[in-house]
Amino acid sequence: MTAEPLIDTDITPRTDGTDERRGRFARLLDSDIMASFLASKLTVLAGFVTFAFLIIALFAPLIAPFNPFDPAQVFLIDARDPPIWMAGSDPRFLLGTDDQGRDMLSALFYGLRVSLLIGGLGVLLSALIGVTLGLIAGYAGGRIDALIMRIADIQLTFPAILIALLVDGVVHALLKSGGREDTAFGVMVLSIGLSFWVQYARTVRGSTLVERNKDYVHAARLIGLRSPQILWRHVLPNVLGPVLVIATINLALAVITEATLSFLGVGLPPTQPSLGTLIRIGNAYLFSGEWWIVAFPGITLAVLVIAVNMLGDWLRDALNPRLR
Repeated sequence: MTAEPLIDTDITPRTDGTDERRGRFARLLDSDIMASFLASKLTVLAGFVTFAFLIIALFAPLIAPFNPFDPAQVFLIDARDPPIWMAGSDPRFLLGTDDQGRDMLSALFYGLRVSLLIGGLGVLLSALIGVTLGLIAGYAGGRIDALIMRIADIQLTFPAILIALLVDGVVHALLKSGGREDTAFGVMVLSIGLSFWVQYARTVRGSTLVERNKDYVHAARLIGLRSPQILWRHVLPNVLGPVLVIATINLALAVITEATLSFLGVGLPPTQPSLGTLIRIGNAYLFSGEWWIVAFPGITLAVLVIAVNMLGDWLRDALNPRLR
């Protein structure tokens, strides 16, 4: 009778996914992209500011002192109170109040959330449209390619803000809804999405023209894969690098477009404060002494756009193999 060993001699490593995740995280820290990110203090600062704004926008209902959407927390008697460091201020309102008595700090948190949400959804929509049309144009070629690219060329002759204004007016005219406030959010996303798809389409089309002649595409055709499968499963992953750069830069442009539309009065209503709406409201009181109503939203918008643009510039350089 053979006694069993008291010590487990099975040294086969047990993989529950933890080691693999640690390995991926370690590779990320040792990658060239992370090294280039940490090498620039301005890029790190821009990343920190962008991340902080995203956290504020995500958790605005939890960290905002007041809810500017709740009429029970807004009183006209508190309207246009100055910031806390000025005479006549109210200690409840750190950055003062606007013309409706809303706490400016809370309005900034919620306005940042609305602006980033509209900008993010608009970028996703424009990327979806542009990437799809770019893949089809580059892979199909011929008349389909010519038609898509001529439409893109025509749209490039008009400024993005003009396209957004046109889309906003046409959609609201077609909906014929008396309550513009109910559809303002969706129309803003649609307007921004239809204004920025051209850059994605032209970039993806150029990359697809190169990828479609490579061996892996010919091999996929030989084994009987259909064109949609080849495009989405094989070509798309190889053309996403430039798309990420364009999306990062376009996020800043989308936020500016939303602010411009709201400032012009065709965006969100005053009851749904975005950064652009807050700037439009504060502009009316700029020369009457209540400068804080327009200054704080303007500064927030400027800092956000600069930080996102700096991240976009870094990502463009980091993903460019010629600069490595």
